[in-house]
Amino acid sequence: MIQGRDEDEGCCCGGHEHDASEDCGCGSHEGGCCGDHGGGCCGGGCGHNASDDQIRMFIVGPIETDCYAYVSEGECLVVDPGNSGAAIARHLEDVRVTTIVATHGHGDHVGGAKALRDATGARFLMHEADVELAGRAGEASELGRSYDDDAPEPDQTIADGDVIELGTASFRVIGAPGHTPGGIVLLGQGTADGVAFVGDTLFKGSCGRTDLAGGDHDALMATLARLREEIPARTTLFCGHGDSTTMMEELEGNPWLQPGAASDGMH
Repeated sequence: MIQGRDEDEGCCCGGHEHDASEDCGCGSHEGGCCGDHGGGCCGGGCGHNASDDQIRMFIVGPIETDCYAYVSEGECLVVDPGNSGAAIARHLEDVRVTTIVATHGHGDHVGGAKALRDATGARFLMHEADVELAGRAGEASELGRSYDDDAPEPDQTIADGDVIELGTASFRVIGAPGHTPGGIVLLGQGTADGVAFVGDTLFKGSCGRTDLAGGDHDALMATLARLREEIPARTTLFCGHGDSTTMMEELEGNPWLQPGAASDGMH
């Protein structure tokens, strides 16, 4: 569990832990995350299963993007550092950040990647189809928002079926186009079994929007149909914004995961 406060960058941090039998409610900050984030970053931690692996969470940027750090045997994978990359690095000084992954190229998910890579020397990975989009993270988007920096060129591009390894954990890359052309989902294996980082593809009770440049409603519906088949029901889904959830909850109650769903997303 992380505790403390970075006053220079408005970064508050708290955390919680839970057992394998518990759903991780990281997004709700129950158990110790301090109040107003003020566009900075909020860090927490939770051990998701019986192993020594840990998930830490940071809420970053003006629309409160969920950034995650998965730690296994002292190695750390950071998913979606959308802002406050230098502050995130300071909160991870007790581990070795080896890899940074973007689930897609929107600025609110990659704006802190450059500062985090500069601070840690970690490799930066993302899907080739979103590299150009990520390279404009520091510019005003079509919604008028900008973030810390343009994302750097990736050290390696990743695609469907690739596997990212750290410690005793690994993550299989599932191509997830729709919200953006190069969206991906990271499905945990090994000691990360039961975890998936889903970015803005899937939310609690909803799914990603497709009305921005590069969005494709039909592609997103096909992606959701695939995830319905490939992600086990017991998996905890760590989303790009808001609360985490489980695949079982979404299979039961998310209208965009029902067979034949055709409505557009909400986020």
